[in-house]
Amino acid sequence: MTRALIVVDVQKDFCEGGSVPVGGGADRARAIADLVQGPERNGWSRVVATRDHHVDPGGHFSPDPDFRDSFPVHCVAGSEGGEFHPLFAPAVEAGAVDEVFYKGAHSASKSGFEGFTAEGTPMADWLRDQGVDAVDVVGIATDHCVKATALDAVKAGFTTRVLLDYTAGVAADTTDAALGELGRAGVDLAGTPVVLAG
Repeated sequence: MTRALIVVDVQKDFCEGGSVPVGGGADRARAIADLVQGPERNGWSRVVATRDHHVDPGGHFSPDPDFRDSFPVHCVAGSEGGEFHPLFAPAVEAGAVDEVFYKGAHSASKSGFEGFTAEGTPMADWLRDQGVDAVDVVGIATDHCVKATALDAVKAGFTTRVLLDYTAGVAADTTDAALGELGRAGVDLAGTPVVLAG
């Protein structure tokens, strides 16, 4: 089995101080940076990261968000909030991440599997081209984009595991519901999710 790590949306707007902050986001950014630069890195043939990269996502941005399907403006393409969190960015700059996938230019696009490289290659195609057949998923937020990415990984035929110690959830109820949905879909859940006030 050839396994890759998918790091989901470790961006400024999703961490403390951002426009849609997730409690524990900055701490997870630090932990994930250590993970991808540590000895565990050798367990993955590839490490990739996703970025929300919104241009005009329609109803995904709302002045009256429900924080499930609609949210305040966040991760606009070219904005500071759309950049990788400064605790994670150095790992990317040092080459610990093999590829970045941009998602959501004109839609919500919660799943990393809706993302593309800068050259336009979809994530599933890129992973298969690298010989990957299994993925681990980490990042922000457990109950939104991490969940969507892991569910789509299963649908795409990848053996899928979520490393919960390296995720952060928005709320306890939605995180619990997400874990149930992931388990029913056949996703292996390892560790304990972080859920703090944003």
